[in-house]
Amino acid sequence: MPTLPKYPFSLHTLDNGLRVVISEDHLAPVVAVNVWYDVGSRHETLGRTGFAHLFEHLMFQGSRNVGRNDHFGLISGAGGTLNGTTWCDRTNYYETVPANHLETALWLEADRMGGLLDALDQDNLDNQRDVVKNEKRQTRDNQPYGKWLELLHELGYPAGHPYQHSTIGSMADLDAASLEDARNFYATWYAPDNAVLSIVGDVDTETTLAAVQRFFGGIPAKGRFPEPPATDLAPHIGQEIRRTVPDRVPLPRLFIGYRIPPFGTPQFDAIEVLATVLGGGRGSRIYKSLVLDRPLLQPPDGNVMSPWPFVGGAALLIADLPAREGVDVATLENAYHEIVENIGEITDDEMERARALITSDWLHHLATVDGRADTFSQFTTLFDDPGLVNDMLPRLLDVTAADAQRVAADVLRADNRVVLDFQPDTSEAAA
Repeated sequence: MPTLPKYPFSLHTLDNGLRVVISEDHLAPVVAVNVWYDVGSRHETLGRTGFAHLFEHLMFQGSRNVGRNDHFGLISGAGGTLNGTTWCDRTNYYETVPANHLETALWLEADRMGGLLDALDQDNLDNQRDVVKNEKRQTRDNQPYGKWLELLHELGYPAGHPYQHSTIGSMADLDAASLEDARNFYATWYAPDNAVLSIVGDVDTETTLAAVQRFFGGIPAKGRFPEPPATDLAPHIGQEIRRTVPDRVPLPRLFIGYRIPPFGTPQFDAIEVLATVLGGGRGSRIYKSLVLDRPLLQPPDGNVMSPWPFVGGAALLIADLPAREGVDVATLENAYHEIVENIGEITDDEMERARALITSDWLHHLATVDGRADTFSQFTTLFDDPGLVNDMLPRLLDVTAADAQRVAADVLRADNRVVLDFQPDTSEAAA
């Protein structure tokens, strides 16, 4: 095993429950501030989908002491960058700024953690609801192949399961959202004892912790949070589910999803290695067989196979298979299944290559202060263990060929897959 870097950190908990991870890195005079809230689309209830993502937008629309566009303006004016993202298991917000502007970023995050309701009015809600609806139209409804994400959620999980809907939510639920609904969602989930704050960069730990206490310490704890909907479900789908999707697309394309053990388990680690052997880059089995040996698959920009890191009940492993022009998509699908369902022996060379790719990707992500801050927040939020920043890569490198072959036999089965077959829609209505 190669010698791997160890990233220093300290974990602190304020009296109000806010967990704070601080990691000093004095290589450059910058600092990343990253806040994860333990709420995502998995925590939503039927009829109220899309609220976690809607709040990602609302959190940039001002708070008690910050005007509607001031969060962006203050960070950009300081030479920094910022954004937020929503996932099924969390919502996060982040800034990377010159180190001398750390307190600006902390003040902004604290003001919206404790004072968003002072600025949340009907005008803000209506404006951001329209923004989210336009985002849904542009990235899902009117985008070629754009329905694949929601269909894999819908078909990979049973009715009522909290992963059955995607983070974007439904148009009907967004239209029905009232100001009271929005205010209740914030009051329910946005609190220091439901958050992790990670700070990575050119900082002094004690000075930074004192600043965090000054800005965040007065925000009251919530005390208790609703239990999210249960995520228990069968480990396998139980049948092959197929859906042909006529769409305004130039060429056929397959998306194939498998139910897999959740993120954080040894089985998920083995699937990450397996997905790299099968579909990671130009040396993978699928690339060599379906791009080089038999020109059936369009050369992919990234990996052919990727696991989604869901923590509740079961995650998904996704294969993305765009057909070359003139290729019969059934021929492509049959050739793909032949590869993944007949794994055979995984060689030492394949394992060495997979470990090298995983190591490169992992270290590349952790090389930046913002990547490291996000990862500290991730592992602290999901597993209460920031030390996984240092321990996860060794875990992946410890996966054996036998481990990968075992999960392949358990997961890559005909009775455990959803097949989406996107076909060019040549109907008069589509035209």
